[in-house]
Amino acid sequence: MLYDLIVIGSGPAGQKAALQAARAGKHVLVVEDSGSVGGGCLHWGTMPSKSFRESVYRWSLSSKGTLGREAEHVGGVRAKTGLPDMARLLRRRDRVVENETTVIREEFEKAGVRVHLGHARFIGPNDIEVEGPEGKKRFTGSFIVIATGARPVAPDFIKVDGKGIHDSNTILSLNKIPRSMVVLGAGIIGCEYASIFSTAGTKVTLVDRRDEILASVDREIVDHLQGWFRQQKMEILLETEATRIEKVSGKLRVHLANGKKITTEVVLVALGRHGNTHKLGLDSLGVKPDDRGLLKVDPHFRTSLPHVYAVGDVIGSPALASTSMEQGRIATCHAFRMDDERELYRMPEIYPYGIYTIPEMSMVGRTEEDCRLDKSLEIVVGRAPYREVSRGQIVGDRWGLLKIIFDRKTLKILGVHIVGDTAANLIHIGQAVMQFGGDLYYFINTVFNYPTFAEAYKVAAQDALNQLRKSR
Repeated sequence: MLYDLIVIGSGPAGQKAALQAARAGKHVLVVEDSGSVGGGCLHWGTMPSKSFRESVYRWSLSSKGTLGREAEHVGGVRAKTGLPDMARLLRRRDRVVENETTVIREEFEKAGVRVHLGHARFIGPNDIEVEGPEGKKRFTGSFIVIATGARPVAPDFIKVDGKGIHDSNTILSLNKIPRSMVVLGAGIIGCEYASIFSTAGTKVTLVDRRDEILASVDREIVDHLQGWFRQQKMEILLETEATRIEKVSGKLRVHLANGKKITTEVVLVALGRHGNTHKLGLDSLGVKPDDRGLLKVDPHFRTSLPHVYAVGDVIGSPALASTSMEQGRIATCHAFRMDDERELYRMPEIYPYGIYTIPEMSMVGRTEEDCRLDKSLEIVVGRAPYREVSRGQIVGDRWGLLKIIFDRKTLKILGVHIVGDTAANLIHIGQAVMQFGGDLYYFINTVFNYPTFAEAYKVAAQDALNQLRKSR
């Protein structure tokens, strides 16, 4: 059966690629091998983890929470209230996944996208064979988009069993909140889950072989996050790594390279991800993934075969659901040469990152460290601690911080970095002003709703302006 476009994978990247083509009148097939539309993002990745985070976060704000803001008189000391019920925390996840699955199905049906469940394998440049519940079927596409995502990986000596040793795909299968957990890997996924379980009352030890956590994030923002981690009694062990894990008396003993041994109920392995390309039959096409299973693409997301595109986590960094969606849309626009000049065939240069730790972080543009290394730049940094913003006082967020990095000469915005409540939403104000070339005086001369966190932009801009005036 011939299609204008075949999309392998129905996660964020695959969805947008398929819908963009279908809404332009193209005949589109989506192949999904997880048993339901939505891919890993919906069923065991982004949506479940963020839904779980939201449940833990709200529990933490209650009178029963370990660091509830309604119990600020305890000074941040862990309250002796026990652990929350895992099943109750997961109800939000289950509801979100069910509802979002329905939404995706309805979008595909409305747009006329056909969905076929099963595993796809290339049997020719334009042909795939799908093995699924209905047996083997063959399909042909004028264009093909690979959007198969990525999977967590673990060292050979660690066996992820979904019981005591977990990865990000299995961690939410726990039937109770553990009293102790070792998280191996202090990247985004590791830090997110470490903070979530710590907030739920778990004694967390975060281990990483590097000398810092979240190396790509502005250091001042990370310092604020680590201050919160320390208040949560989280232990962070850097410049070491696990060498062995053994079972001892019903628990796990993690042996570290520095000689330390940690006994714990649960281990979470968050040591990176590999692209899901190993079963696609790409070798026969001459398309070769790298040693992490990732595909190389050009700026339009074409592989070495011009009619075969790849988008999303399967092409590596930035591997965000948001950027993956845009990659899928752009790939389809390029493939069919859609003629609306406003639908660009390239990724925008400015886009935000959201890291859903507790507290959450978000950023757009350059870090302060990067700017100071650039000898061609002179910068001024404006800061707005949440405790100086009315909304921060109302919600009790005394740890939050918004900082803006300005070019001292032009006053243009080079970067915005936030840690604290609603950071991932708040970042879009800075992103928009950067995108449209605004400068420091945009914030000085703008009225924001009161009381809101948006006021932090004005506070940070005024802080930067005061520094400039004093230096003249």
